Amino acid sequence: MSEAPRHVLYVDDDEGLRALVRRALERRGYVVDTAASGEEGQAKLLERAYDIVALDHYMPGRGGFETLKAILTEIADPPPIVYVTGSDETRVAVAALKAGAADYVVKSVGEEFFDLLANAFQNALEQTRLRRQHAEAQAALATSNERLETLLREVNHRVANSLQIVSAFVQMQASMVGDEGARSALRDTQRRIEAIVQVHRRLYTTDQVEWVDMQDYLEALVRELEGTCSTPTAPRSLKLTADPIRLETDKAVSVGVIVNELITNACKYAYAGDEAGEVRIHLGRDGAHVLLRVEDDGRGLEGATPKGTGLGGRLIRAMAHSLNSKVEYEPAERGVRAVLRVPA
Repeated sequence: MSEAPRHVLYVDDDEGLRALVRRALERRGYVVDTAASGEEGQAKLLERAYDIVALDHYMPGRGGFETLKAILTEIADPPPIVYVTGSDETRVAVAALKAGAADYVVKSVGEEFFDLLANAFQNALEQTRLRRQHAEAQAALATSNERLETLLREVNHRVANSLQIVSAFVQMQASMVGDEGARSALRDTQRRIEAIVQVHRRLYTTDQVEWVDMQDYLEALVRELEGTCSTPTAPRSLKLTADPIRLETDKAVSVGVIVNELITNACKYAYAGDEAGEVRIHLGRDGAHVLLRVEDDGRGLEGATPKGTGLGGRLIRAMAHSLNSKVEYEPAERGVRAVLRVPA
């Protein structure tokens, strides 16, 4: 029992029993109101708040079962209800519990009934308290999660903006450099930055901040790469097929960097400078793995003559290692086929 007295509504058509219950419960520290019918009991519940209700089964007019249903459906935030039945009415009590009663008590003669009723009240009130605490904790957790998701979206927004500024700086620097090799290296750096920007852009424009839709992400990344890798004098066609797969943010960044490097290498080295060529990118499921495949129809590994710094290869190996995997080069009739299998 709490320090504040509990307000009880006892509903029973037996006037004598109502008086006995009132006195017995008041001796036990309750404040008791009574009602002679289900209709009167429901009317009192509409007038004031009670901590708990005891409801007799047999009453003239609307019986206890109908009153129970009416209270639970028509009273906003109804109190717990203890159902009172006869000694041979276990089936009725079970039906009442299924309908929403918190507990039931079988009528008996003397103080034993009042003790049982008081104990049922305490148990029902404790159950209600625990349920409300649980509901409050769940609501607080949902509010906290919503706040954290909003914060994460804001963080991703700022990260994307900051990376976009860095990308713009790199582009400006490239435009001021006279050496073509240096300009090419700076453009490669800008593409790498843009691959990461695309991830954070998706994280702050969707409700999901822990996962990245790889289909949408790769479509945007491939469009950007086609715009920079393909020129009128060296046309490159990028063809993407991707299943609807989601990856955690860190994995998505690593896969994006690998895709960027493999496509860039294919565009640079697979075909002669003025030769039109196609690069195909596929992302799908392969058993317990996510399969990434990037392939071309060019000169192959032996025919290509890379002139870069090797940074792209080191980035590929580092990103694949972070995914507990590695990029393998499978035999192909023509060109190069690079394959990455990421544990799902």
